[in-house]
Amino acid sequence: MAIEAGLIAIGAGLAIGLTGIATALAQKEIGSAAAGAVAENEKVFGKLLIYMVLPETIVLFGLVIAFMLMQKI
Repeated sequence: MAIEAGLIAIGAGLAIGLTGIATALAQKEIGSAAAGAVAENEKVFGKLLIYMVLPETIVLFGLVIAFMLMQKI
């Protein structure tokens, strides 16, 4: 039983960690493009803010999966 709980905990940690890394990589690209676009045209700030928030949903999905996994321990 202890091995199963440990593997579930590792899975939950991977769910959070890997989604965090993926979000960081996505926001790196989007953020640099957004900064350049806002420097050229300030009217696109609202759209670009939404584009910056969209990758955060990936982390939220990872968090939900981690909570679901932790319920099985």
